[in-house]
Amino acid sequence: MLKIPELAMPQSKRVTTIYNGKCVVWADYEEAKAFFLEMMMSTDGEKHDRAECVYIQLLHGLSECSDDE
Repeated sequence: MLKIPELAMPQSKRVTTIYNGKCVVWADYEEAKAFFLEMMMSTDGEKHDRAECVYIQLLHGLSECSDDE
């Protein structure tokens, strides 16, 4: 058992997303989450599903998020 829970450990603000074959390195984690939330809410079909996949990974705190299922 860890003395400090993993969720309490500081996260890096940098995150890499791979969406539709395009790799983007974000300097701000919250900016990436906001971008994919907006994309998820404003699209439908396959684009929505891809954005949702990346957004869920961002919510889980992953440092590299991809739209591959």
